[in-house]
Amino acid sequence: AFKAAVLIQRWYRRYVARLEMRRRCTWRIFQSIEYACEQDQIKLHNFFSYLMDHFTPSSSKERDFISRMLISGESVKEAELEKYCDYESMEVPDSYAGPRLSFPLLPDHATALLEAFKQKQQLHARYVLNLLHETRKHLKQLPNISHVSTCYSEEVTVCGDLHGQLDDLFLIFYKNGLPSPSKTYVFNGDFVDRGKQSLEILIVLFTFLLVYPNEVHLNRGNHEDHMVNLRYGFTKEVMQKYKVHGRKILKMIQNVFCWLPLATLIDEKVLIIHGGISDTTDLDMLEKIQRHKFISVLRGKKRKESNRNVEIQEINGEDKAQASPAEQDGAASACPQSRAAQAPSMANRLEFSRWVRQTVQEQIERCRRLVDVSESEEEELTYSSLVSMTDLDAPCWTRQEEWKQILDILWSDPMPQEGCRENTVRGGGCYFGPDVTEKILKKYSLQFLIRSHECKQEGYEFCHNRKVLTIFSASNYYEIGSNRGAYVKLGPDLVPHFVQYQANKTAHTLTMTQRQGCPVFSEEGLRGISRVEESAFRALREKLFAHTSALSSAFKAYDKEGTGRITLSNWATAVESVLRLGLPWRMLRPQLVRSAADGTLEYQSWLDDLAMEQRSREHIQSGLLEVIYRNRSNLETIFRIIDRDHSGLISFEEFHQTWKLFSSHMNIELTDDGISDLVRSIDFNKDGNIDFNEFLEAFRLVKQSQ
Repeated sequence: AFKAAVLIQRWYRRYVARLEMRRRCTWRIFQSIEYACEQDQIKLHNFFSYLMDHFTPSSSKERDFISRMLISGESVKEAELEKYCDYESMEVPDSYAGPRLSFPLLPDHATALLEAFKQKQQLHARYVLNLLHETRKHLKQLPNISHVSTCYSEEVTVCGDLHGQLDDLFLIFYKNGLPSPSKTYVFNGDFVDRGKQSLEILIVLFTFLLVYPNEVHLNRGNHEDHMVNLRYGFTKEVMQKYKVHGRKILKMIQNVFCWLPLATLIDEKVLIIHGGISDTTDLDMLEKIQRHKFISVLRGKKRKESNRNVEIQEINGEDKAQASPAEQDGAASACPQSRAAQAPSMANRLEFSRWVRQTVQEQIERCRRLVDVSESEEEELTYSSLVSMTDLDAPCWTRQEEWKQILDILWSDPMPQEGCRENTVRGGGCYFGPDVTEKILKKYSLQFLIRSHECKQEGYEFCHNRKVLTIFSASNYYEIGSNRGAYVKLGPDLVPHFVQYQANKTAHTLTMTQRQGCPVFSEEGLRGISRVEESAFRALREKLFAHTSALSSAFKAYDKEGTGRITLSNWATAVESVLRLGLPWRMLRPQLVRSAADGTLEYQSWLDDLAMEQRSREHIQSGLLEVIYRNRSNLETIFRIIDRDHSGLISFEEFHQTWKLFSSHMNIELTDDGISDLVRSIDFNKDGNIDFNEFLEAFRLVKQSQ
């Protein structure tokens, strides 16, 4: 009996170890594909930024189009935004049966919205724009770093990424209670994208923010960025739900996003940021940055910085051509605060006060003349502008330094190794080690950091000697049953208490084994474990198929004698050299390939099997299908960039201006008539616009002709 028990125990431990290894491999596949997609987004954006940097518009019309292609809304003046998003002129029909809002908002408005969204009702566009307008007004008065105290509430609840999954937010409120004077919440960014109810989440959070401004705090995440929204679904969601007023809503939302605070401090001891830190993170700088200038953290850093010296000289009324080299060097390092050296003595407070007012007014007038802003369009003072005006001795940071600070806290991830290095996996931010964490904690007298940004199977995870806590609140993120969501509660002792959940109804019916948790000995459990695993391998096979041509070339490089076979070791090396996903291919091999008796792989038949699997779902020539699988996300993002009014259609003018941008980069001489002929040939249904299917079809036809 004892020997039998030992045998069962060994078998069980071996089974658990294999199960854990499969779970980790599945997780690696999901994350590697997700991060590769983020890399593609940043590369695509950098490509467009490069084109814009090196394109010389030939007319004011071209200049206006190009300037608005990637920076839609950034240069919109206050008065223009108010006029453009005029919600007061919108009439709500009597037939409208959804919730109604009146300002100032009351708790009943928030609960009514929750009930309406549970019933799948939609808030009228007038109320959406009114809510965004009031939210923007409130956010403009907030500091870059919010300060929360546990003295005024029993505990503070911190939630991570929600990513448009409204059911998770409902479950959090059901388990933990609604925001109230005794129930403080911090929502740590990434409210939108990927899920189907991102807009509803924003409406609920903004409503509670206005009802309880001292108890609800929102941090900006890397997805609160209109360039990221173009790729990951939020832009498309808004336009589908509000076909008439969608453009106005998007314009207001992207302006609200840039006013979201960047971080939250609890009791001056716990720092909450969306992504992470770097070895150059400076909370003092973060406190003073004018955050609203960074509509998109992805865009325009180099171009803005290159023009900085010219702008400073123009503001100071100097002409670069007339200035001496020494003067030019001085101007390049100049800063508005440098004028403080000419100030009268502080002893005469009245005289000093007059001098400050006069100097500030002169600078405002010069800036107005530079950007052609009239006095009637002067913006109200905000918290950040007041900080900048009162702190005359503050250092002057370059836009590049400010941009890097924000990029790092929104995009960075922790790593187990020491040091700080570029985050090449995501394509933005950095990887920071335990030593960097310790340095920041010691510098600012902090106990630990809370961040989000990464999906964790249990909904949370500690690292760096429990000094960094990752919290992720979107359950079933990759697939039903793939992960739990979680939130963390902090009391006056600042000891974290976690609550985990899975919001999807289907997830509750899965066995523990199906959720890749503790193994269960049942036939159903043994079959069910593959649910999440199969989803991961299906996505991986699509990725492999999308690179069929490159894989074939890589395999042939190892097949020197042209036998059509390669070793499994060479197969793994070749696949990683093409896909660069950092996956353990030798471990994944049994799920992907069937080897011959001699341990080799007939690679062409394997590639044909991949193509057959995809063709069974898409009746398209395999060569074209491969290209479309590889480029569809990029093509859709390019389409949405060109479609700057988010109408779902590219007008002839939008196509015309974008093609001039491409042809300038590729040194292709093409007349206006030639461009017009090209755009008409793509407009298959001759309605005067190009929809996405026509755009994709044209891409396929070009590839086929090549």
